[in-house]
Amino acid sequence: MSSSPSSRAQEAREAIASRLREIRLDAGITARELAVRCEWSESKSSRIEHAKTPASDSDIRSWCTACGAPGQADDLIAANRQAAEAYVQWKRLQRTGLRRLQESGVPLYEQTRQFHVYCSNVVPGFFQTPGYATALLTSIARFRGTPDDVSDAVTARMDRSHVIREGDHRFAVLVEESVLRYRIGSAEVMAAQLGHLLSVMALPSISLGVIPFTAPRQAWPLETFTIFDRKRVHVETLSAAIKETQPSDVELYLKAFGNLKDVAAYGANARALIVSAIGALD
Repeated sequence: MSSSPSSRAQEAREAIASRLREIRLDAGITARELAVRCEWSESKSSRIEHAKTPASDSDIRSWCTACGAPGQADDLIAANRQAAEAYVQWKRLQRTGLRRLQESGVPLYEQTRQFHVYCSNVVPGFFQTPGYATALLTSIARFRGTPDDVSDAVTARMDRSHVIREGDHRFAVLVEESVLRYRIGSAEVMAAQLGHLLSVMALPSISLGVIPFTAPRQAWPLETFTIFDRKRVHVETLSAAIKETQPSDVELYLKAFGNLKDVAAYGANARALIVSAIGALD
């Protein structure tokens, strides 16, 4: 089994730290001399070399310059940024509220032509109604203690959803039947949300499958993930947003999506599951 995204991100940081140490050793200078040349403490050099303190872009550039290897800085900085972006805690992404996070995803959504989306816990963001999004984002803001900009965040999320009706985009979406049953907001909010799902199913750009409770599982329920043009995967966990770009990892999620798709209900059968969920709200 492959290591977790968070551990792979740490492994990438350790590889960068190891490379910096090699550059210092190749230059024939001690950690103390490096610190003097960089005008920082010797303990900082040690923390960076042992991957206990992530190096900043300026740290890497100073390090390479001090070791007489400025030409290696750009590649190391690029690798360092990729490692930093692979695993980002929600508290960092949401520290100023939820609106900016919604807006930051717009360019990627607009550039993507083929979406593969699997949701095991909530309705996908671009299928959400304002009422459902308000209930969900309010609970997230309260749980994480973020600034209360839920109203603006909902508006941004609705604006971002224009991709399901505009442009050359295709959506292959899978949701667990549990998503239809989890009560996010009031019964009225859920009824409107489930009704909206029935309407978006009719759009020619959308393929919506529902995995029934009774489906024989080829793949266990997974964390929510989105695959963008078969090139990158965004995975959502409780603590962090994870980005996967290694081809082998992307293929792994595509394989999981295929296994889940094989047991999903589509068309009239999917609509029947949604209608049943609406009926259960009474």
